[in-house]
Amino acid sequence: MDSPSYEELTESSALEKLVEHGHLFPIYPLTEGITQQTMRKIVREALSKAVSHAKELMPSGILQRNRLIALGKALWQAHYPDNIEAYETARRRLAFDELFILLLRVLYFRTKSNVAESSISLFPPEGALETFISSLPFELTNAQKRVLEEVTQDLISSKKPMSRLIQGDVGSGKTVIALAALVTAATSSFQSAIMAPTEILAEQHFLTVTNLLQGLTEPSVKQHLISIRLPPYSKPILIGLLLGNTPARAKRELQAMLYEGTLDIVIGTHAIIQENVSIPNLALAIVDEQHRFGVKQRAALREHGKQPHMLVMSATPIPRTLTLTLYGDLDLSTLDELPPGRQPIRTKAVGPERRSAVHDFVRREIASGKQAFFIYPLIDESDSINARATIKEHHRLSTDIFPDLQIGLLHGRMPTSEKKDVMDRFRSGELNILVSTAVIEVGIDVPNATVMLIESADRFGLAQLHQFRGRVGRGSQTSYCIMIAESPSEDAKERLLAMEKITDGFELAEVDLQLRGAGDYFGTRQSGLPNLRMARLADTNLLSLAREEANILLESDPELSNHPLILNEINEMRDTIAGEAG
Repeated sequence: MDSPSYEELTESSALEKLVEHGHLFPIYPLTEGITQQTMRKIVREALSKAVSHAKELMPSGILQRNRLIALGKALWQAHYPDNIEAYETARRRLAFDELFILLLRVLYFRTKSNVAESSISLFPPEGALETFISSLPFELTNAQKRVLEEVTQDLISSKKPMSRLIQGDVGSGKTVIALAALVTAATSSFQSAIMAPTEILAEQHFLTVTNLLQGLTEPSVKQHLISIRLPPYSKPILIGLLLGNTPARAKRELQAMLYEGTLDIVIGTHAIIQENVSIPNLALAIVDEQHRFGVKQRAALREHGKQPHMLVMSATPIPRTLTLTLYGDLDLSTLDELPPGRQPIRTKAVGPERRSAVHDFVRREIASGKQAFFIYPLIDESDSINARATIKEHHRLSTDIFPDLQIGLLHGRMPTSEKKDVMDRFRSGELNILVSTAVIEVGIDVPNATVMLIESADRFGLAQLHQFRGRVGRGSQTSYCIMIAESPSEDAKERLLAMEKITDGFELAEVDLQLRGAGDYFGTRQSGLPNLRMARLADTNLLSLAREEANILLESDPELSNHPLILNEINEMRDTIAGEAG
């Protein structure tokens, strides 16, 4: 046995010890000065008093239908089970309670908001959306057409504000759908906003929008502002980029235009929700990369208008169990089709002994006119983390490995102007290799880049690795994702193997959830997911039962007036999550 826990049986306490050791016994996390024996005694005494006073939340019908034991018994058996089966029965009951309250909270507040809110109806002139779609340099996929129809129905026909989540794999075309929604609001004489978590991603959105609308754009001398014409809508549509580091004069101009209602679409970061920014005519708010924003940040964006429509986009495919819990209050649209012509990305994990061969391969790709990303987990070297660092590796690559090539450096500590300059040079093809940290995880679109080299790949999570891979394979050429890991742990080996075997982001998301657990999938504090003590979101059967019972209860008691203890629980959970996520 490794590190066994044992206790001596003294004569004075032999009977008590034999009783305890006749069953399984708990091992608790300890603090200095407290032994397991002392901790068990404290917990046992507390349980003895608490079990008889435990208030049963669940209606008897739910307990009977799902063969759940009483709450008091479950609490005791979770700490002092008669056997393994008794522990699992107790865990199942306590886990059901957690999932039931979690799902009921989502369904209850969604029902309340649907009743309380009336939507802003959008009436774009007939043919405006068609003009936009026909101007695009490509055909929409069937999945894009389906999701666009769902979004426009929400905006034009729904009696309640849209609350919709669009999820899709890397490169599935979510930005086009978002732009179509923005155009629909603008041609209805309303304002709209799209908020991204980073300045690089916001700038990429602005660049993508500019490129997509190229055939409709009027000449402009301002870097932060473009104007388009979209017949039969008679007025020009103004689109602005507002960032935290936007020059003061340009920032004041954009803020004034927003307040006056003359700026139709604003693209930016959290700068959009600062106190000195007012968008009085806001009809549509789009949040990109949902899980990186706190609950209060999303609410602040929505407060700019009179119950504006809300569209959420997640670049990372979300496991079904999490869409039921984290996003159960949103209608779900899924882009499950990639644009035609995309080539599969060849993915391989190798050891450090292959690094020289990998560099030779990269040189051959660059010689044929292609470009490459080199990704590192750290900016500077660390004494405590065994991983390669961006700044040092950039110098080594530039001087020792590829002295004849143009190599750019990108990391989060650089001024935004420098980051923009590096990205512009890489997009234009002036740079052969971009050495970067994870700041390029999402939002970077360079079709000529065909190689993604991830160093110290064992330091990254599966979702991040898949997002890195998605930065290549955006053109018609064959692309490659190469992961180098120095000494990966067993968990890291599983992640790398999954990357080699699986290219579908939805399938990878399910694997990621299994490997990491829900608590780490997005990060509890930002996602709006409470700490689950006994429940596992990967337990789809129990999750389905809990959701079914939550629906039944709300159908019979929509206000939960007959279940005050349950209502109190979901209110407490809402307050706790809002406090943590703000």
